Order: sequence, then C-alpha cells, then structure tokens
Amino acid sequence: MSTHATKEAMAMTCHSSNVADFLLEGKEPDRIALHLLNRNYTYAELLTATNSIAAYLGKLGCQKGDRVLLVSENSFFWVAAYLGILRAGLVAVPLPNTTPADDLKYILEVTAARVALVQGRFATKTRLHLAGTHVLTDGQIPSLPNAVSQMSFGGLHFAESNRRVCKEVGPRDLAALMFTSGSTGKPRGVMVSHRNIMANTESIVQYLGLTEHDRIMTVLPFHYCFGTSLLHTHLRVGGSLVVDSRFMYPEAILQRMIDTQCTGFAGVPSHFQILLRSSSLPKKHFPDLRYVQQAGGHLAPSFIRGLQAALPATQIFVMYGQTEATARLSYLPPEFLDTKLGSIGRGIPGVTLRVLSESGEEVKLGEVGEIVAEGENVTLGYWQAPQETVHSFRNGKLYTGDLATVDREGFIYVVDRAKDFVKCGGKRVACRQIEDQLLEYEELLEVAVVPVPDDILGEAVRAFVVPRAFNGNGLKENLHEFCKKHMPPQLIPREILLLQALPKNSAGKVLKQNLRSM
Repeated sequence: MSTHATKEAMAMTCHSSNVADFLLEGKEPDRIALHLLNRNYTYAELLTATNSIAAYLGKLGCQKGDRVLLVSENSFFWVAAYLGILRAGLVAVPLPNTTPADDLKYILEVTAARVALVQGRFATKTRLHLAGTHVLTDGQIPSLPNAVSQMSFGGLHFAESNRRVCKEVGPRDLAALMFTSGSTGKPRGVMVSHRNIMANTESIVQYLGLTEHDRIMTVLPFHYCFGTSLLHTHLRVGGSLVVDSRFMYPEAILQRMIDTQCTGFAGVPSHFQILLRSSSLPKKHFPDLRYVQQAGGHLAPSFIRGLQAALPATQIFVMYGQTEATARLSYLPPEFLDTKLGSIGRGIPGVTLRVLSESGEEVKLGEVGEIVAEGENVTLGYWQAPQETVHSFRNGKLYTGDLATVDREGFIYVVDRAKDFVKCGGKRVACRQIEDQLLEYEELLEVAVVPVPDDILGEAVRAFVVPRAFNGNGLKENLHEFCKKHMPPQLIPREILLLQALPKNSAGKVLKQNLRSM
C-alpha cells in the first residue's frame, strides 16, 4: 500500500466508542509504536494487523460480545490480536501462558469462548486444554481474500485492505474480561467496558503528562491490567513502548533503557527492590528518563527513598489501583514524596476516593475505614459471579477491601488488606507495617510477613526474607538484633525463614497464600 493510501487508512477510523479506534485513530503511519528485540513496528503496521485479525474473526462467525481467549507473551502478536478482538466488537480474555490447566478449563467453561488466539510456542500445550475451541496461532492466521498487498512478521502473514473493519459498540459494552484470583479459589473475570478503558486512559495520560515523545520500558505483562494500561496510554498519545521480557537480567534492561532513550519505566515493588539492591541502577545515568511509575502493591518507604537517591532528576509516581477499577485509582504527585511518604495520594482525575467506616460515614482523623471509589473507570462487576459483584460493587461504587486512614489534607494511607493482619495480644497490626520495618535492614531484598498461631499472643509473626546475598554471615542473628532495637517485642518475628525468592504470579506480585500454606 502506498504512503498516501496508508495515511488514508489511518484516518479512516470511525469516531465510535470502540477502544481500538480510540487508541489508533489519527496516528502518523510511519511513527514507531513498538520496539521489540528483533525489530520495530509502525502504527501503520499495527493498524493493518489489527484490521486483518478483526476481519478474520468476523469470517469465523464471531458475533458481537463473543469472548476470545488470548494466550501469548508480550509481542506484536499480542498487541495486534488484542486490538483486533476489540475492533471486531468481541471481548478479549487475556491469560498468562502459565495459567494452570484447571484454571484454563474453568475459564473456557465460564466464558464459553469458541476461539483462542495463541502464540505458536504455547499452542501444543494449550490445545490439550482447549477442546472444542478454534485455536489460531501467530503462524496460522491466513491472509484475507481480495488483498491489495501482503506483509509478514514473525511467520504471521497479514493482508492489507482499504475496507474498514470497525464494529460499533456502546460505552458499556464489554471490551475485556481480566481474570484475577477469586475469594472462592476460582479465578474471577472482571468485566471491563470500552468506556472504562477510555476514561482510565485519559486520566492517566493527564496526570503523567504523556505525549507522543514518551517511550516506556515495558517489563510488565500485557495480560496484567497495569501492563495493559501502559499499552493503552502510550498508544493513545502516539508514543511508543519498548517491549522486553528479560527482567531476570536486570542489567540488560537498564542498558536497553539507555540505548532506546526511554522516557519512562513502570514496575511493581519486586522490580524496584531488585533494581535498587541487586543491580547497578544507583550507579547509572539515564539522561532521557522523565518519570517512573510504581503500582501493583506497596513499596516500602526505604525503597522509595532509594529511588529518589538513585534517580534525582526523574519524577517518581507512586500509584494505587485495582483490576476492578480498570487499572488506576490514585497517585501521589512526585512533589509530595518527602512530606507524604507512605501515602497513595488522592484520586486521579475523574475519580472520587473516600474512606468510609462500617456505618458508611467518612472516617475522622486517626480512624481506619475502607477505601470506596467512584468514577467511570469502575468496572461492571464480576463475570457470572453475582454474589461477589453485589459485595464489591454497590450503587456504581467500588468497595476495594483495602483499609486506610486519611490525613488533614485528604491524602490516603493504606493500612493493609482487610485480611492481611497479625493479631498480637489482642491488637491488630498490619503485616505491611512489619514488612516496612524489616526492609529498613539494607541486607534484605524482599520480605513477606504472615501470622502463625501463638499460645500466649494469639498470633505471632513469621517472616520470609530474601537476602541480597547468601553469604552465611549470620544474617538471621543480625536481623534479630536489628528487630530488638527497632520493633516492639511482640512484633519481633518468632520465625525467620530465608528464601531464594518469594513466590510470585506472572505479574511479579507476591503470593502470600503460598507462604501461608508452607
């Protein structure tokens, strides 16, 4: 297709409520959208692939609202498949390639998905658990008929056509089912609408000040709502994403950030813990790095101070969110890091956050209540789980299950999840508070605290710790002495267990349920 025709195709996007149009319309065709290890991809190539996949899904007989599984690592295939599903008016169900067989079977059953887009390297394993499902891999999607021209990437052949492939959807029509761990032990699908994504994307773009000149280093998986939000926000402004899944080699990530002139980096706490205490980050210079995003859990104040010291010229955004809120709910502006250290800030643009008591009243100073969110990013509930939906979604508000306090200026401080406490001597103490104190000991890389039964106190503290180095220099004894100096006697861990790493899910978040069962 000629440059002129490509520009026409880029401009042909319809002004609808479809997220695919929202992200791709009006972009310069030749601008780079994705930087992968093997090659770069332009917005024109992304649009072509998106339209081709959407058209092929339509040829398969998929109807508006049908669910389509997406199993792939971060790749051009993942992005094109996701946007193609949305453009066709279908519902994307992104899953990690490590999804257990029982969970995959359950998700297939509850979503009634007839089609799955699967990266070729995972196709053999996945097909065993997707009986009755039409599985398409990145090497099998055929070209559309009546093609004007063809292009290929990574063995996947797409045809370009001037015919638009755009399915009109309403704001409340589903765009995605994002599966998370449920209270019943089964995964639960969060119902995310097209409007949810648009609203949350616009809010994040606004407070981060993103422009087409921004380029984010992407180590978070796209199937995780934090990772998906990076894709949404940077495509929306015409920026680009450097996609690199090699975080097990942090030095390679840091060097690539410098080489590709990344203006941003985003990660969950474990990413920053590793970078600050197991990499050369504090010694490197990143001339283009404008901002850092931290979300996906609580990062201890000791690490935030470390980030400030390592990146003095970079804006550090501490953020809070949930899948049930599409992605983001609040942020702490960088200028408040010193005076409001430990706070998640206040609601992002378009979001109202309140901390409510059990009676539904806003808490007073010093009181603890539940964070309740209201805004267009609050999702529609849980897929086929009416009881859980009624519990968490009431009158258009999201009851997060996170407990918090509020200071005089309205800044919110999360105490912990409602169930993540140790009850010592009749007093409830947040595990997070103990973890933060332990992480002040700089020889530790990661810490997770869980309660264990105690005949005298009721519950005592068990601490799982990951040291920076296993050098046999009496770490347990030294840590115990540190605790005696800095912690009340009842909160000093009764047991300290050394691990090579804490168990985590595919998004890098600690799996405390695994630790509790040890």
